[in-house]
Amino acid sequence: MKMHELAPAFGSTKESKRIGRGHGSGQGKTAGKGHKGQKARAGRGIRAGFEGGQMPLQRRVPKRGFNNIFAEEWAAINVAALEVFEDNTVVDAAALAQKGIIKKANLPIKVLGNGKLTKKLEVKLNAYSASAAEKITAAGGKAEVI
Repeated sequence: MKMHELAPAFGSTKESKRIGRGHGSGQGKTAGKGHKGQKARAGRGIRAGFEGGQMPLQRRVPKRGFNNIFAEEWAAINVAALEVFEDNTVVDAAALAQKGIIKKANLPIKVLGNGKLTKKLEVKLNAYSASAAEKITAAGGKAEVI
């Protein structure tokens, strides 16, 4: 077989319609657009969500809630998550990200008091709940705010 003998399998390809090229094209007169109406006109097309002048669903449905554009995003972890570290370790955002406890190291992190801590750790993060700071210091560690 040679390059010039190659052809696609029969029925796998189809010639495109040549619309608006007269009666001989098989798409004569209205060029496959039917008779009149919005879809038969030149430059046709309606924007997404347009319902022919009826009030669109997007505007009919009641809106609820509030999205505060000034809200600060924080990452929260529990004291129990700090158990994965060895004794006398410095725990910061980079260490938490490396262990996979948090996904983004660039967010401020708050430690919450859920769980127990038995390791002596030096924790350097942005904020602590009162119970979390108490548990860290009770285990012999330090809760330092950066």
